[in-house]
Parts: sequence; structure tokens; C-alpha cells
Amino acid sequence: MTKERKQEIINTFKTHEGDTGSTQVQIAVLTEEISDLNVHLAVHKHDFHSKRGLFQKIGRRKRLMTYLKNNDLKAYSELIEKLGLRG
Repeated sequence: MTKERKQEIINTFKTHEGDTGSTQVQIAVLTEEISDLNVHLAVHKHDFHSKRGLFQKIGRRKRLMTYLKNNDLKAYSELIEKLGLRG
């Protein structure tokens, strides 16, 4: 992911000015990284190191989503809809 793409995601999902690390931003960035890794692994089926990294990112995103769901259900619902997750 390029710096420009990451900054674009941060600007889209930030909750206030200067926000770069809120739960929503972290989940959005992880979702983009996960989709990039899925494309990579479709071509390189035997890249087991990247597959392990993918599973770690999925686990981290799941934990962050559980945290957000438990603490701010409205923000969780909005984020799910924006990202198109849990279709």
C-alpha cells in the first residue's frame, strides 16, 4: 500500500482532526492490507510467509472489531457498512 492510499483511508475514516490511530482507522487500514494480500496470494499460492501475515492481520482486525462492537455499537455498524464487511 502506498503512503498516498494509506493517507486517503485515514482521511476517510478519521473521527476527528489529527486522528491516525482510532479503532475505525486501524480496521480500515487492515482491511485494505488484507485485500492486497488476498490478491498477492491468488497469484503466489505457495507464499506461506505472506499467508501467515494475512492470518495475523485478520486476527488483529477481528480483535479490534470486537472491541469496537463492545464499546460503540453505532460506530461499529457504520464501519461495517462503509467497508462492506459481513455481507
